[in-house]
Amino acid sequence: MVIKSVNLETVCGITSTIPDNEYNEVAFAGKSNVGKSSLINALMNRKSLARISSQPGKTQTINFYNVNDAMYLVDLPGYGYANANIEIKAKWGQMIENYLHTSKKLQAVFLLIDIRHEPSDNDIMMYDWMVNQGFAPIIIATKSDKLKKSQIAAHIKTIKDVLHVKPGTVVIPFSSMSKEGRDEIWNLIDSLVFDEETLLAMKQEEEAKREAKSAAKRAAASQPHKKERWKKTGKPVAKKTKERRDKAKSKKSVNNHKKK
Repeated sequence: MVIKSVNLETVCGITSTIPDNEYNEVAFAGKSNVGKSSLINALMNRKSLARISSQPGKTQTINFYNVNDAMYLVDLPGYGYANANIEIKAKWGQMIENYLHTSKKLQAVFLLIDIRHEPSDNDIMMYDWMVNQGFAPIIIATKSDKLKKSQIAAHIKTIKDVLHVKPGTVVIPFSSMSKEGRDEIWNLIDSLVFDEETLLAMKQEEEAKREAKSAAKRAAASQPHKKERWKKTGKPVAKKTKERRDKAKSKKSVNNHKKK
């Protein structure tokens, strides 16, 4: 998807009412410090749309990002932060459960797992809970740049085995540094959120923009690289340059005359 506009439209806390949005939604869940904010910023081509904090567990709200006035990307609170007290953990769980049960436009849930480590007990609990609620979570294995290419397949297998994922579950390795997996995630989101007619229109629009950009480059390449002299262009800046030169010549002529 080509990102034309994106804004944080709605922020919901524990007592907030889940908005009845007009457009379809996809939600992102994951434990604290799994790289969810970095993922959202990478998907949106923004550096600081979702705030990245050095303090895990900072996100305590459900954030609704309106994308192109066509869909919503929903950032769920991070779970599993060890230093959070029992009351806060319970509230985060209530918020996530409330949203998943309440939203009428939710099309898919993406569950983020750190590819470097085995899924934690909280990850397993979240995955099992989502499945029991009738969802089929799509796994995003974050921080893939921290591993060698040769290690990725084995770590993905570990994630699948530990979570006991259902056959056909999609697992996408992702890196916010290299943007590996970004296009794959967006292609999947597009197929889940939009109908075939809308997808075709979006594809045609993107192809038209690419062709226009290529045509502009070809036209620029066909132009002579050497700039025309001021006498031919008649540009105001060139005229000013001529005036300064004429003035300098006149002054030089006067000085030479005085010397004589």
